Amino acid sequence: MMTLDEAKQEIIDEFAFFEDWQEKYAHIIELGRELPPLDEAYKTPSHLVKGCQSQVWLHAEPVEDTLHLHAESDALIVQGLIAIVLRVYQDRTPDEILGSDLGFLEEIGLLSHLSMNRTNGLHSMVNTIRAHAAAMNS
Repeated sequence: MMTLDEAKQEIIDEFAFFEDWQEKYAHIIELGRELPPLDEAYKTPSHLVKGCQSQVWLHAEPVEDTLHLHAESDALIVQGLIAIVLRVYQDRTPDEILGSDLGFLEEIGLLSHLSMNRTNGLHSMVNTIRAHAAAMNS
């Protein structure tokens, strides 16, 4: 398995292939379509990520010393954003998750091309993952 930094770099390199934001958005949507669906048992109010404009359900479970994540959204772009976040944070230790930042999203230009609501929702999703990681550490 690649390191967290290698996963970030892979995403940066992947997005460098696209010439414009229309192509990048299409790629984000495609990434979202490739995500496995979330088990209906986790589509409950307790799994909803607060602060997202669209509905985002996130289930996090400790597996040995890592955090395994499952998530889904009812919006195509957001589903793609989930796919990107999961590529970085999936099956990482709490320390890796808590020690990481979202600089790679700025590097690919994503944060400047999302609406304020989507950017806030993305931060809410990452903060929720970080909260699960912190709970595992305590």
